[in-house]
Amino acid sequence: MSLYPAFPTSRPRRLRRTEALRQLVRETTLSVADLILPLFVAPGRGVREPIASMPGHYQLSLDELAREVREVRALGVPAVLLFGLPPHKDPVGSGAYARDGIIQEAIRTVREHAPDLVVMTDVCLCEYTSHGHCGVVENGRVLNDPTLELLAQTAVSHAEAGADLVAPSDMMDGRVGAIRRALDAAGYAEVPIMAYSAKFASAFYGPFREAAESAPQFGDRRGYQMDPANGREALREVELDIAEGADIVMVKPALAYLDLIWRVRERFHLPVAAYNVSGEYAMVKAAGQLGWIDERAIALELLTSIRRAGADLIITYFAKDVARWLEER
Repeated sequence: MSLYPAFPTSRPRRLRRTEALRQLVRETTLSVADLILPLFVAPGRGVREPIASMPGHYQLSLDELAREVREVRALGVPAVLLFGLPPHKDPVGSGAYARDGIIQEAIRTVREHAPDLVVMTDVCLCEYTSHGHCGVVENGRVLNDPTLELLAQTAVSHAEAGADLVAPSDMMDGRVGAIRRALDAAGYAEVPIMAYSAKFASAFYGPFREAAESAPQFGDRRGYQMDPANGREALREVELDIAEGADIVMVKPALAYLDLIWRVRERFHLPVAAYNVSGEYAMVKAAGQLGWIDERAIALELLTSIRRAGADLIITYFAKDVARWLEER
């Protein structure tokens, strides 16, 4: 027997009649407090280089980063995720774990100019290696285990510089455990790890690779990032990362993987992050600029859908826009 009486007694439209009623019974909310803004940091001074495929985003030198994070904090966005473009690249990505590396200096800059902003850092080698892959390469193969030590060094160097949280995105097996052990041994047991646990080999990353100058110079990343067809494997990856010490788990990308955000949310009890990636952002921006869609309405609807699927945190290039839009409501 149905729990609800039939029409005309049951009229769901009653609670949709006014905006005040709709807000009162709204099941999912989107707040600026849920958002994390990615930023791209480049060498030099006075650099604010537009990223053509990501309108509104830039490669920023440290002085421009200082200005940017002050604005970010004033808008109420609580956290940033930093990506670095080093002045030089080499086969082992040494710029990723250098004490005076671009991200290490960026962390100190954010700490100085927006001290209450949560500073998250991407832990990977792809932006720093001359071959563009996320690990050590030998004879055309990306080697898993030798990469772990370099990732751990990178995470520790970020913690030393003042990062609040480190986020390994490389998809090497065992990297969460290696990073956790290294942080603990170095005296940073309190620094949490947000693991890119279910990161898929997606076509939605194209604009990011322009922004971070991180496209692989040969082959692709399907040997370590996940097959988009695999859902059960994603749950296994999440479970392994939790066992190794992850504090937050992530699904990336978000929009084509809402089912997996939901499955992770239902099965595990850690905070769940979702990355609304560059290709997802670029499609909305492009269609909005052409007048084909209402950019604001579409962006808010998409981000709300990510929250509805179960994401506690959303990494999104719309973070500043959303902060302004929600303020206007």
